[in-house]
Amino acid sequence: MPTNLNVAGSAPPETAKPKESRRWLKPRVSKEQLYRLAPRRAKPTRLGTLSLGDRVRAVICAWWAWFTAALMMELLGSRFTGLVLGGVAFALYHTTPDSHPAVYPLNPDFDTDTAEFRATMAGATGMPVVGGNRVEIFNNGDEFYPVMLEAIESAGLSITMEQYIYWDGEVGRRFAEAFAEKARDGVPVKLLVDAIGSSTLGSEIFTILEAGGCQLAWFRPIHWFTLHRANHRDHRKSLIIDGRVAFTGGSGIADHWLGSGKNMYEWRDVQIRVEGPAVAAQQAGFAQNWLMTTGEIINGHQFFPEPRTAGDVSVQTILSSPSEGAGAAGTMYLIAVQCAKRYLYIANPYFIPDARVIDMLARACRRGVNVKLMLAGRHNDTWWARQNSVRLYGILLRAGVEIYEYRPAMLHQKTMVVDGVWATVGTTNFDNRSFSLSEETNICLHDPVMVQQLRTTFDADLTSCERIEFADWKRRGAWQQTQEMFASLIENQV
Repeated sequence: MPTNLNVAGSAPPETAKPKESRRWLKPRVSKEQLYRLAPRRAKPTRLGTLSLGDRVRAVICAWWAWFTAALMMELLGSRFTGLVLGGVAFALYHTTPDSHPAVYPLNPDFDTDTAEFRATMAGATGMPVVGGNRVEIFNNGDEFYPVMLEAIESAGLSITMEQYIYWDGEVGRRFAEAFAEKARDGVPVKLLVDAIGSSTLGSEIFTILEAGGCQLAWFRPIHWFTLHRANHRDHRKSLIIDGRVAFTGGSGIADHWLGSGKNMYEWRDVQIRVEGPAVAAQQAGFAQNWLMTTGEIINGHQFFPEPRTAGDVSVQTILSSPSEGAGAAGTMYLIAVQCAKRYLYIANPYFIPDARVIDMLARACRRGVNVKLMLAGRHNDTWWARQNSVRLYGILLRAGVEIYEYRPAMLHQKTMVVDGVWATVGTTNFDNRSFSLSEETNICLHDPVMVQQLRTTFDADLTSCERIEFADWKRRGAWQQTQEMFASLIENQV
């Protein structure tokens, strides 16, 4: 039987020398194959229909529209105007994010209390569910700051922190002193802070850290040659002790988190403490951003000790980074929303969903899910976010979503509870900046006891909220609506 295989030891037959592929010289494939599924499938239903206003805003905020206008002004001889318009185009080109690409509904035949949900969440986000952890949840600065400081004081191997907000003040100095004390004891202390969020750190705190021997690095300082990445920020808030205990949540290191969230000077927030094998994921997130910022690979048992069981809670740590508008945190939210069967309770300070997310929430209401949103009210610290949220109340209320505004203080926690069997606590806001532009961390809990604790917290906070009615929203004045339309021009940036 003829064969092309050579007998061992025999000389290979003479053949023509293989030529380089030269694929770049070959004709391009058709657009049908390049940009669409081929062969074409039946046209699926798409999520979200853009209104005329949405389309107009998209054109107004498009860099190419301003660039075209700049060229026209230059051709017409108005050089100064052309330069101004060109500057706007330049800024928009470097700051406009890609929107989240999830445009088709899941229509799952499973709910959150199934192995299929856990497998889907792990597969779609790339983050596994890890068992053997101990988890504690703390409310407001008077609860979580003392526990965090106690953990720092107990450190024996290492301390790492990745923080968006580290501000000067009583809290900032107390943490700096605790870090410096451990560094003087020989414990490596590495702090990574965002160059925008922590720009008010202050020289006093920096002097304390430097004198103690702590290492501090700034995540993405702004320079003219880094404008292309200036909009991508590190919004994580992780404190990791000995590679075995980790904290995260909505809180940064600043005085306005002190108190119990009962007046306008005390922010309402939630932090979560994890001890066990799941901590390795938060440490990995810190290690990656530390490497990117400093060029140093942290290593050894000081930072990555052998994992050991600390409890019986299963934890999934979502590490989200900007990637073509498809961060893992946004994917997590969208999967959970579409898998809810009984109720969906969301607490978030900055709630600016796009048309596709609004469609997902409306679909949830139509299939009988009780959807409640608890949002920051009049004490919202960001005017732009507040206006954009209020603008969207009408379409959400008409869809059947219940909206509540927290009245006593600035509500800053980022939690979501689904059907009593799954919940998440973390740093991710429900907006395009967190979904597409920022480094984020969320802890997902597949544990009924911990989920019930978050549900109880949500219910307790509802007693301090005012429910928004559609009729009241409709009666807001023309000036309020004008502010909302103006704010909507940068809805993807807040």
